[in-house]
Order: sequence, then C-alpha cells, then structure tokens
Amino acid sequence: MMLSYDLTIVGGGMVGLTLAASLAKSTLNIAIIENNQANSLSETPATRVSAISAASRTIFEKLDVWPAINPQRITPYDTMTVWEKDSFGKIAFDAQQVDATQLGYIIENEQIQHALLTTVQKQSNVTFYSPDKLTNIALGDGEAWLTLESGKNITTKLVVGADGANSWVRNKVDIPLTHWDYNHHALVATVKTDLAHEHCARQVFTPDGPLAFLPLFEKDLCSIVWSVPPEKAKQLLALSDREFNKQLTRTFDNRLGFCELQSERHSFPLTMRYARDFAKHRIALIGDAAHTIHPLAGQGVNLGLLDAVSLAQCILENSEADKDIGVYANLRQFERWRKTEATQMIASMEVLKQLFQGDNPLKKTARDLALIFADNVSPLKKQFIKQAMGLSGELPAILNTQ
Repeated sequence: MMLSYDLTIVGGGMVGLTLAASLAKSTLNIAIIENNQANSLSETPATRVSAISAASRTIFEKLDVWPAINPQRITPYDTMTVWEKDSFGKIAFDAQQVDATQLGYIIENEQIQHALLTTVQKQSNVTFYSPDKLTNIALGDGEAWLTLESGKNITTKLVVGADGANSWVRNKVDIPLTHWDYNHHALVATVKTDLAHEHCARQVFTPDGPLAFLPLFEKDLCSIVWSVPPEKAKQLLALSDREFNKQLTRTFDNRLGFCELQSERHSFPLTMRYARDFAKHRIALIGDAAHTIHPLAGQGVNLGLLDAVSLAQCILENSEADKDIGVYANLRQFERWRKTEATQMIASMEVLKQLFQGDNPLKKTARDLALIFADNVSPLKKQFIKQAMGLSGELPAILNTQ
C-alpha cells in the first residue's frame, strides 16, 4: 500500500519537530520519520544543553511549545561575562542595555525535545513513523517515492532533511558539503560550584580554546562546554575526577570557587559544515543537515530553529498560492534567505575563533584592546546583544507579529 503525504520530515529532533509544529494549523498532511525512540526525562541534569535565544523563546511561545517545557528546568540568564585568561581583555553584557529582561535561557536538550514531541503528537495532520528509517529515495517530476526500513512506501511532495550533521538525506541526494575541521573537541559536563552563578553566563578564552559555564536550574549548578584540541580532550577525559576538578577550577580563574563534577564527561569533535544546496527539486535541508558551526557563541540550535520556521513560512505561502511546495523554483526564496543567514553566522564564528586562538603576544594585545573597545562603545555592544538574542537579520514572520 502506498501512503501519500504533502510533506515528509526526516528527523524528529528539535528542528524537525519545530517545522511540524509551525504547520499545525495548515491543511498539509505531514509524515515524520525518526529512527530513535524518545527517551524518558532524567531527574539529574542532562549534559547536553542549549542556549535558547529570546527569538527562539518567541517561536516556542507562538507554537504553544514553551508552556510544555518544565519551568523548573528553564534557567534564564540576564548577564554575560567574557574575558581572556591571564590578560586584561573583558566584556560584559546586560539585558537591561537593550531594555530586555533576559538575554536567553539555558535548557537541557531533552526537555525541549520532550515538549516539542508532546505538542506535535497532538496534531491531527501528523503521522509518525518511529522507530523507522529511510532506505531509499527516488525523485520524480511530481513527487518523491520513499522506502522505509519497515517495508512501508510513501509518496510525498517535499522531503525535508532534518536528520543532523551526518544527514542521510543530504548524502543520498548527492548534495556537496563544504567542511573543515575546527581541530577542537567540545567537552561537556555538569559541575557544582562553591559560588552561585547568579543567572550569568560566563566564558573565558584560553590559549587552548573557550571554556563556557552556563547556569542551570539550581543556583550552584552549571553546564560546561570546554573547547580544546583533540589530544587535550583525551587528556581531560582520562583524568581522575579530583584532578579534573582542579584543572577546571584553575582554567576558569576560580571565578565561581571550586568546581566539582556532577556527571560523566563527554566529548565530541567540532566541524564546520555548509551544504552547497539548502534546497533542490523535492528536497530541503534545515538545521545541522544544512550547516554546523562552532559552539562558542551558542547559536547552532537557534539558527536551526529559524531555518524551520522560515521553511514553514515558505511552504505555507506556496500552498496558499496553490503552488507545488516541492518544486525547486518555489523553494529558492527559502534557500537564498537561509544560506545568507548561515553564511554570516559561520563567518562571524570563524572570525571569533581565529581572533581568540593562540597566545601570540601581539595578537593577544590586539584582541584585548578590541574587547575593551567593544565593552565601552554602547551602540556596538547593543548590536552584539541583539545578534545573540536572535533579533537581527531577516526575521521570519512569526517573529514580526504580536
């Protein structure tokens, strides 16, 4: 039996589910294919967290997802402090500088995923195929034919790859990928600190790479993201808890007192990826399937969520105009829009990474002066804050309506 859908989303993670939620009020018939079954929520803090921007919160509010997130696991932060280790360079951001109450929110990925899944499962226009996965795609003039591992067959007007950095969809349809190794691994863990974090996100730039302390839902808990070269990551993973705590505390300049591990340590490689095409006939890519960036500014998830609602806007406009939602010509606006935003973000992250890399004395002095300058120039600082909050660039309609 052949089942037909208007839209098939491959990947039921945060970005794919946000796309589905954005189309809840449409007449489109949607399939979601996800290989991994949802896990139950943990009582202890999860090691993978996201810095959700003010723009992303608005998206979740408009989609009725925000109320489904456990409020006790949402940690707002209203200030941010960035400094360079063993130097005078520093900059501080405050939400009040742009007449806001918060800069953003630190939320465990599993909490966001659970809230999105709970919301989308209520939609009458969505059918889940999970656990299941694609084994073949055939693209035709009027539709795409999909074969699932379960033996089911689907036809669809548009296939959206929201299946992560190693996207099966992107690889299957031969979309070339520009990529480079950041030569960094991100080590993540949950730590307890002597001093309260006071809802401030902190990041220190070291010769090895940035170390961020992100405030969690208890006053003395933080999620750390420590970006270091691969060999350094191996060394840190191999340390005893006691020795790791000592090195972490020392690297962080003892800003929050002694740090003590509260979880296992995990490490993963960091790679920049940029798909040459974000769309082609019957295919669109969003989130990590289209691009991945260095986590030093915490913007990866937010960029993906903006992809999702931007594509939803494009799909709705085409559908309401009675246009085929899977024809490449009708996806070009989405592709140009999101490629521009992704390119700018990738370039910005690369400039920051290069600027703060290494400990050459002249380079160090230059970046310290740049930090001090930015810290004392109000318009420049306000622009940085708005970018971090997701309130600059070409915004989708969902962020322009009250």
